[in-house]
Amino acid sequence: MLKKAGSEIRARIAELCDEDSFVELSAFSYSKNEFDEAQGEGVVTGFATIGGYPFYLVAQNFAVMKGGLSKANCEKIAKAQSAAEKQNTPVVYLLHSAGVRVGEGTDVLEGISELLLKATQLKGTVLQFAVLDGEVYGSSAVLASLCDAVFFTENAALCPNSPFVLSAKAGKNLKPAEVGGYHALTGANLPSVAVRDMRDAASKILEISDLVKIPLEDAELNDPLPALNEKADAGSVRAVIEGGVELGAESCPEVKTVLGRIGGIAVAAVLFDRVRLTAENLRKIKSFAEFACCYELPLVLFVDCTGVEPTLAAANSPVLREIAEYLNILDAIDTAKIAVVTGQAIGLGYSLFAAKSAGFDYTFALANAEIALFEAPAGAEIEFAGETGDREALAKKYAEENADPFHAAKGGYLDDIIEPQFLKQYLVAALQTVIG
Repeated sequence: MLKKAGSEIRARIAELCDEDSFVELSAFSYSKNEFDEAQGEGVVTGFATIGGYPFYLVAQNFAVMKGGLSKANCEKIAKAQSAAEKQNTPVVYLLHSAGVRVGEGTDVLEGISELLLKATQLKGTVLQFAVLDGEVYGSSAVLASLCDAVFFTENAALCPNSPFVLSAKAGKNLKPAEVGGYHALTGANLPSVAVRDMRDAASKILEISDLVKIPLEDAELNDPLPALNEKADAGSVRAVIEGGVELGAESCPEVKTVLGRIGGIAVAAVLFDRVRLTAENLRKIKSFAEFACCYELPLVLFVDCTGVEPTLAAANSPVLREIAEYLNILDAIDTAKIAVVTGQAIGLGYSLFAAKSAGFDYTFALANAEIALFEAPAGAEIEFAGETGDREALAKKYAEENADPFHAAKGGYLDDIIEPQFLKQYLVAALQTVIG
């Protein structure tokens, strides 16, 4: 009966892991409630290798009471988490659960608290990955949110409550994926990644693990990138990063957070795309900087930011609190911090993300970048308040006299002004210098 109840989930595990590498733990765990017997507690745990790397696995078995959490179920998961902590080994959660089992009351709530606290304690100590290949509701969704990366298949739906309840309350008739799918959760600020299947998830898990476990590879000579001389926005600057996995692409897409390599050196890179700061995109930057801090990855910022969004909504939001928390994390990062002003760095866009005083080891600017107190139109209104003339011409004059990066360089605040096509070479040299 145990083999039959776990056939489907074991097939999923086999797709994710190296062939014949999975070793199951606590296979014959049983508990009973007033309704039914739960084979294996409805969760399969063990360890295996993916691409030769060891991982602990926690796989919820939807075939047993819809993957519902129970007290014993939670204890089995927490046992695997503790083993991962002791062995300093990453954890992969293969999640598929409709919520909790009825009939357990406070007992299951205590169990849920135990496993969520353990996942919180693991955060920043060992990598945790969530792979979603079906519905994941309630407390299991919270567990996913604590992970360093959350992989969504096409079938995945992640919700803190039942999507059917949420849809009905909204007066709509939505499918689960329309409520909690990868493309639906644009405001969730999760480190989400879309994957085709288990093998694709395994590939991306391996890529992220490589970056953390093997921060340095043999650097290769890098040719110039002439296309950057024509255009140096977030999309084209992405070419300086070798491979890489973008986390949370659907949330605040104007800020791209990418784990990858530059000249063979693992980095956590943030690419700004004409950003005005909000509480939401700052939270994304802060969370990614925290990842870099926890796993000792160099933080590289490609800055194009004009400060806080000038709206009433931004003013009446946690944006200032997010700034404060971001600065706390930035101060805690001991590895390299490098900023490149690729577009504009105006006001707080410079102070938070490029200033030497913020602790950046190297700050570069592209030759056509702008660094100033104000954007050109606003700066012209202030500086040339008594002058008459064409507003556009005055704005251009302000930019030429105040925003040219050479003014910042003269003050000793820039390490160099770079011709865009040579950006990668400068970054490699800076990273090699700081890392030693």
